[in-house]
Amino acid sequence: MLLCDIGNTHFHFWENGKISHILPKSLHKKMFDQEIYYISVNAAHEKLLNKLFKTTYDLESIIHLPTRYRGLGVDRKAACLCVSDGVIVDVGSAITIDVMSGGEHQGGYILPGFNEMLASYARISPALQGHINFGLEPNVLPSNTKDAIAYGVLKSTILTIQNTIGTKKAYFTGGDGKYLAKFFAQAIYDETLVFRGMRISIERALQKRRQQQGIQSQTKERA
Repeated sequence: MLLCDIGNTHFHFWENGKISHILPKSLHKKMFDQEIYYISVNAAHEKLLNKLFKTTYDLESIIHLPTRYRGLGVDRKAACLCVSDGVIVDVGSAITIDVMSGGEHQGGYILPGFNEMLASYARISPALQGHINFGLEPNVLPSNTKDAIAYGVLKSTILTIQNTIGTKKAYFTGGDGKYLAKFFAQAIYDETLVFRGMRISIERALQKRRQQQGIQSQTKERA
């Protein structure tokens, strides 16, 4: 089975436990010749996938998560299906934080991703253009502008998320999830979280179909 999580920056593919991340400009029709089951948060990228590949199936209609949250993204729903109790942190173009308790979604919020935060500094002043120093430990006040920017991005993100996590378990995923997870003692990094949620939804849909077919068969026999 070939699964695809269509994001705002990359196409994320899962096949037999192997994950690949492909930029839209690098995607071409000779890459895959099997059926593709996908979810999408980007309409333009979804259109590209359907244009390049003949047999694709949108899984959004079968991904169900108990929640009162309106407008929850399908990728967030899929990730949350894997966690009964805990906090899910998806670190990509945006950073999404969702809280699960007793198998139900309690709510969540969205932060800008690291690149977006850095871009906001550059809009303030060209002198504030910078990059994340992934070797920086944000526990000592910086003594130069480059590290000061990285400190501001990391510290504000870490403290906000830590306030939500508290003593709960935290499950990190997404492109920068592994890096951010190292700042949390109770963190678990799982690159497959969204894909596992997609597989859970497929299995539930198949089970429901088998049950319906069984009921129909029993009805015909009685008739």
